[in-house]
Amino acid sequence: MTHQQDIIDQTDRRSAHNYNPLPLVLERGEGIWVWDTDGNKYLDCLSAYSAVNQGHCHPKIIDAMTEQAKKITLTSRAFHNDQMGPFLEKLCQMARMDKALPMNTGAEAVETAIKAVRKWGYEVKGVADNKAEIIVVKDNFHGRTITTVSMSSEPDYRKNFGPFTPGFILIDYNDLNALEQAITPNTVALIMEPVQGEAGIIIPDDGFLTKARKICKQNNVLFVLDEIQTGLGRTGKLFCFQHEENAVPDVLIVGKALSGGVYPVSAILASDEIMAVFTPGIHGSTFGGNPMGAAIGLAALKVIEDEKLAERSHILGDYLMRKLQAIPTNKIVDIRGRGLFIGIELNKDLGGARSYCEALMTKGLLCKETHDHVIRLAPPLVIENKHIDWMVDQIADVLTEVTARS
Repeated sequence: MTHQQDIIDQTDRRSAHNYNPLPLVLERGEGIWVWDTDGNKYLDCLSAYSAVNQGHCHPKIIDAMTEQAKKITLTSRAFHNDQMGPFLEKLCQMARMDKALPMNTGAEAVETAIKAVRKWGYEVKGVADNKAEIIVVKDNFHGRTITTVSMSSEPDYRKNFGPFTPGFILIDYNDLNALEQAITPNTVALIMEPVQGEAGIIIPDDGFLTKARKICKQNNVLFVLDEIQTGLGRTGKLFCFQHEENAVPDVLIVGKALSGGVYPVSAILASDEIMAVFTPGIHGSTFGGNPMGAAIGLAALKVIEDEKLAERSHILGDYLMRKLQAIPTNKIVDIRGRGLFIGIELNKDLGGARSYCEALMTKGLLCKETHDHVIRLAPPLVIENKHIDWMVDQIADVLTEVTARS
């Protein structure tokens, strides 16, 4: 029995089985590469669900973390700390928003956004107590808490977890008519992803975000975008909504790459007016805005800006898309994406994408299936053309080999 198998067996014994990971054990990462406990090297095409856009263990982010760890790591929000202000200043400046509220995980940030828009609905819009409605879209992914699975249409996320949080209205993604029909006097917000990641890299029609924002504006409804996966360079823009000229959200939710994968850091951003609903004592987090996370977050943002990672994602994403489209196979139904956020949809009669991801693992390429039939490609944004060439060669080989066996 190998050392890796020992660790896998130990994990299976002691951990709840709420994940189905690929059968390897990683112990080290650098840039686009990760290594398992046997020393095998892999190109990471998942980036921890877009949390390591800057690459694994980016030295500038690690330096910021280690330097801050020598000073102070946690103060709670009972006191000011010297790191949160500069971090939020940089974040707001890059996002062109007035204020930010720092949290830790993505799901916490989504929950915070829900609290913000509901409170705005009652105190600013004038919705009657406990009547606020939030429109969400089918096949969304906003987290795994009870409230966020209450927003979901995915049966596996909801089965035997009820009763659910009320107040959410589900409509089809990319459907402006459905949005207009769902709005009532009690509607306080539309919350959606600008590109649906877990649904299989689903992209709305050109101009959809702008039109959805306009409908929200006309009806005094807040337009909220969850950019936890799509933000911070992943889709070829700093934020995905910037692919359209007039799609700026009222509330922006960010996380994951906000720390470069080093520490849980998330936030919501909004105008002064919306953020004014938060007054002392009504919302908080022991770790949210802590000096360690803030120092890491500031360094992570500077790396994205200094290394022009959004621009790299745009250029290299186009290159990767062209290379993938040139693969001679009838196994691919569709290739779609923005920047380095790409989904390869396989024929449904092939039995799903999992076996292809497992085969790619044996060739040194790590990726994960999503929505059963889609291979998601989301490498760190520091990847180079030569790595993309090698990546596509492995994908083409696996598609050919599996075809030959079937």
